[in-house]
Amino acid sequence: MEDLKKEQKTAAQPVIDSKIPEGPIAEKWTNYKAHQKLVNPANKRRLDIIVVGTGLAGASAASSLAEMGFNVLNFCIQDSPRRAHSIAAQGGINAAKNYQNDGDSVYRLFYDTVKGGDYRARESNVYRLAEVSNSIIDQCVAQGVPFAREYGGLLDNRSFGGAQVSRTFYARGQTGQQLLLGAYSSLNRQIQLGKVKSYNRYEMQDVVMIDGRARGIIAKNLITGELERFAAHAVVIATGGYGNVYFLSTNAMSCNCTAAMACYRKGAYFANPAYVQIHPTCIPVHGDKQSKLTLMSESLRNDGRIWVPKKLEDAKKIQAGTLQGRDIPEADRDYYLERRYPAFGNLVPRDVASRAAKERCDAGFGVNNTGLAVFLDFSDAIERLGKETVGQRYGNLFDMYEEITDVNPYENPMMIYPAIHYTMGGIWVDYELQTSLKGLFAIGECNFSDHGANRLGASALMQGLADGYFVLPYTIQNYLSDQITVPRFKTDAPEFDATEKAVQAHIDKLMNIKGKRSVDSIHKEFGRLMWDYVGMGRTKEGLETALAKMKEIRKEFETNLFIPGSKEGMNVELDKAIRLGDFITMGELVAYDALNRQESCGGHFREEYQTEEGEAKRDDENYFYVACWDYPGSEDKAPKLIKEALHYEAIKVQTRNYKA
Repeated sequence: MEDLKKEQKTAAQPVIDSKIPEGPIAEKWTNYKAHQKLVNPANKRRLDIIVVGTGLAGASAASSLAEMGFNVLNFCIQDSPRRAHSIAAQGGINAAKNYQNDGDSVYRLFYDTVKGGDYRARESNVYRLAEVSNSIIDQCVAQGVPFAREYGGLLDNRSFGGAQVSRTFYARGQTGQQLLLGAYSSLNRQIQLGKVKSYNRYEMQDVVMIDGRARGIIAKNLITGELERFAAHAVVIATGGYGNVYFLSTNAMSCNCTAAMACYRKGAYFANPAYVQIHPTCIPVHGDKQSKLTLMSESLRNDGRIWVPKKLEDAKKIQAGTLQGRDIPEADRDYYLERRYPAFGNLVPRDVASRAAKERCDAGFGVNNTGLAVFLDFSDAIERLGKETVGQRYGNLFDMYEEITDVNPYENPMMIYPAIHYTMGGIWVDYELQTSLKGLFAIGECNFSDHGANRLGASALMQGLADGYFVLPYTIQNYLSDQITVPRFKTDAPEFDATEKAVQAHIDKLMNIKGKRSVDSIHKEFGRLMWDYVGMGRTKEGLETALAKMKEIRKEFETNLFIPGSKEGMNVELDKAIRLGDFITMGELVAYDALNRQESCGGHFREEYQTEEGEAKRDDENYFYVACWDYPGSEDKAPKLIKEALHYEAIKVQTRNYKA
């Protein structure tokens, strides 16, 4: 780490231009749109755009750009765009409509998001997100998304963590699925009209740069195994986050960071990788044969109360299986979030709730056989509202929990424990959502821009649709306005030759290792290392140990990997191996960033930097910046740190307080 610091001091710092418009924060987006460059309708037909990903960000961007007249090539690794991981989102989507008349506003949503992110987000981006949030709801209602409604017919809202208002729109516990079906219908319309060419079961392997601009991609046909070339005037990455670097996460097993790492290796900065979100309401790990974890929606914290036994002997009996949670009297229950954070109670942000659960379990009060679980109890809500009302609100989530655990949550409290969920870090983008590479844009979870060090619940769906429907369609025109004279690129250009050759060489190298370890065995080992040393609690010693062990695992991966079959045709193990190599690079980035950031903020908790009460202790004097990491040209070198200073105009930076 000392060598890294010396290298940072001696290296000249590139100037980072985030392109934030002038003027008051409430007027920046309006001013930007008023003065941006445009592409006229006839010229849009002459421009091609590649969109990689078909989740909420990718599908909304592809359909919107095609509706505007651009020619779009849309790629997804699934067999259908509607199977993107956005479909798994449960709880809801935020917007500042103030239907509940409880004091919400665009500014309040903006403020809660910045505060929830522990004052490490870029102010201007977050305000724009809050500003366009209301349009998202209107768009989705017009598409027929079946949001929950009140008795009188108005759209219903519920509360989520980090807010004292009800601003979350939802469709039972299937909000992501319903929103994605809306975007998918828009996308299908454009596919039918011929404005979008859809490439299913294709995975981007690398981005092609010509004269310093992104002009295409190399993609692997996951059915035939062949590498194929695709050219365009601009490339948009919408491939989600990197949570599966931990192996066990709430992400679908196919979620990966290969496209993002390809951009990183080509020179796109990667920002704030240490900011990884731990979700507090996940079904606990139940064995060493698991491949993923299951999330229970944060919406359950509206009516569910989180607790552990007050008495250590009661916790020991529960762990031994001789006592059940429902048998513990009310007086002997510790509703620790309500006790520690009376103003927000069970609706504190995810990072706060997760650390509090870990603290109770570390103290011995965990409530399953491993001691790594707390209760999420609905007995009070059932008594207050009735079983039927609770079932209407959360029935499908209760059914899912019972299917997985064989425990009826109407009769027994759920058991939950924190797990890796969302990643706030991502490809660095400016105000226009353009990366540090010209012509390469990143939207949705794969960029870093809106959530700071901790994402508030129900904001991921908001950001994905905001970027795709209401931000990128404007900002990408500013870039494309002077590209209309550039003829369409041919994929026989030498840059395409060189990029495909490099991708093929990497695949051949993996296939020729012919070792003894399966991909999953190495990934599990790496994921356990990440969780133990780069997870909920981090220390200088632990992070240094992790980086040393990562080099050992990389060596094992490069010398003892076994991939059955051949590179021709479908080979799932080869695809997983390619992704694992990128996860190792990603994991090192997370550790480097966590080691550099000697403070605690949001999802990044350095145990050396905490208050006497165990809360995160920020260092605004030394770390009030976006950490942008630049690829050093080789996997065996430390990445280079470049800082984008944060500047707040509308919000006073202060210590987060959810107690009063």
